[in-house]
Amino acid sequence: MARPTLIVFARTPAIGVGKTRLAADIGRVEAWRVYRALSQRILTQVRDPRWKTVVRLAGRGRSNHWPAGLGYDDQGRGGLGHRLQAALRAHASGPVMIIGTDCPDAKPGQIAKALKVLPRHGAVLGPALDGGFWLIALCARRSRTVRLDRGIRWSSAQTLTDTELALGHRCDRIATLADIDTGKDLKTWLRR
Repeated sequence: MARPTLIVFARTPAIGVGKTRLAADIGRVEAWRVYRALSQRILTQVRDPRWKTVVRLAGRGRSNHWPAGLGYDDQGRGGLGHRLQAALRAHASGPVMIIGTDCPDAKPGQIAKALKVLPRHGAVLGPALDGGFWLIALCARRSRTVRLDRGIRWSSAQTLTDTELALGHRCDRIATLADIDTGKDLKTWLRR
C-alpha cells in the first residue's frame, strides 16, 4: 500500500483575503494575524512520518512564516468542491486526507485514527461543531471517483450531511472538533 497523503488546504495569508466572518468580528488585520498563526500551528503540529504532508494553496506565493520542507502546490480554480475533488484525485495512489487550517485542535493522533478506521468503508469524516467537517479521508479507489463538485452546501450547517450523502452514507466519523470561523469561535477556543 502506498504511503498516505495528508493535504492541508490553506490560503496564503493576506490582509482582507479570506476569513471574512472572523474579520467582520475582529477586524481585517487581526483576522490576518489569527489566520497566519492558525496556519502555522496546523502545518507544524500535523506533520508526522506516517504520512506525506502537502499544502494546497489558494492565493499567490506561500507565507514565510510557514514551515519549510513541505510540498506546496496550487489549489487551482473552481468552487471548493471542485478543488477538493481535484486534490483527492491528484494524490489517489494511496489513502488521502484533507484538512483545513481553521481547526487548531487537529492533531496527528486524530489523523492516525482516521487512517485506522478508513479500511472499513473507505471514507472517514471528522465533523466540525458548525455542521461542516474538519477532515475528509478516502481510500485510493474512492478518491478517484468521489464527486464533491455538486450537491454540497459549503460553509453551511448542512455541509457534513451533504458530504455524507455524496459519499453514499458509507463513511465513518471520528472526533468532532471546533473550527474558528467567527470572533465568537475564537473567544471560545481561547478560553479553553
